[in-house]
Amino acid sequence: MTSPNRAVVVGTGLIGGSIGMALRARGWFVTGRDRDQGRAEMALSLGALDAIGSDPAAELTFVATPVSAVVAEAAEALSGGGVVTDVGSVKVPIVTAVDHPRFVGGHPMAGSEQEGVQGADPALFEGATWVLTPTASTDPEAYARVRAVVSSLGADVLAVPPQRHDELVAVVSHVPHLTAAALMTLAADGAEEHRTLLRLAAGGFRDMTRIAAGHPGIWPDICADNRQAILGVLDRLIDTLGDLRTIVDEADRPSLLRTLERARHARVNLPTRLMRAESLVEVRVPIPDRPGVLAEVTTVAADLGVNVEDLEIAHSPEGERGVLLLLIDAGAGELLREALYARGYRPSMQPLAL
Repeated sequence: MTSPNRAVVVGTGLIGGSIGMALRARGWFVTGRDRDQGRAEMALSLGALDAIGSDPAAELTFVATPVSAVVAEAAEALSGGGVVTDVGSVKVPIVTAVDHPRFVGGHPMAGSEQEGVQGADPALFEGATWVLTPTASTDPEAYARVRAVVSSLGADVLAVPPQRHDELVAVVSHVPHLTAAALMTLAADGAEEHRTLLRLAAGGFRDMTRIAAGHPGIWPDICADNRQAILGVLDRLIDTLGDLRTIVDEADRPSLLRTLERARHARVNLPTRLMRAESLVEVRVPIPDRPGVLAEVTTVAADLGVNVEDLEIAHSPEGERGVLLLLIDAGAGELLREALYARGYRPSMQPLAL
């Protein structure tokens, strides 16, 4: 009988608990720990863990703690021989401090209004984007292993540089949460005088402020660690609201319609995850054995908006070169091939054999 894969989950809240449940559903043996022993015991009772504690034999550790604790926990996990990744929503401070070949920065773009391990769900990552932030020092084998595992949980993996990640999540996650909090504060202040206000909140208001129900405890660390990017996006948001105020004040109907139509078009064209094996191509990229190659190739794909459905590294017997195998949508094949060629690579492309 084949021994199960082994993993450790550090931090058994909503995300850590969901990771544990998802891994166990796929046959992994999962050990976990939490600074709150009661929370770890709850995770065990709910089926997110097989055992409480550490596991020296684990091949992969997920650090699912608040951002401020990730560096210390990752360093402890790396004292063993396995691969380590995290789930923090800020990446630059973490990957800078944890500069180790077996560490792969990560951030699953998934969540719930539910709090704690009681809200954990093994299906939480199905169809969600899971960002990985490899750097020049990342071991390609470590990256490939993390990518394969999180893909097996149903996630759509996207590789981007850490700095770019922090800039993007300020737009799509951090500032939206702060904006939702501001709207709820506005409504709550009004409700003190007009108690019917919140009862009148319609679907649009509830949709826009849903994320304000998330646990507030994680946000001080996030705002501190991603301060500059968040401030930049807040400034742009304030400017945009100022423009809208002028449009409304001047009763500029054409400008208002253009703004709303542009927003509508962008919203209805948000990308969706589509898996079409018959339209995939395999891109083979010969790569030298030097630091940063994997990070460069995968982030080139991400910058072009090319989704990598699967990834594999084929090593050369000589050990100095290898081939990176990427499965991507056929419609994006030529775009990626030309971009890699311009950077000195010599990729080839062929339809996926079904």
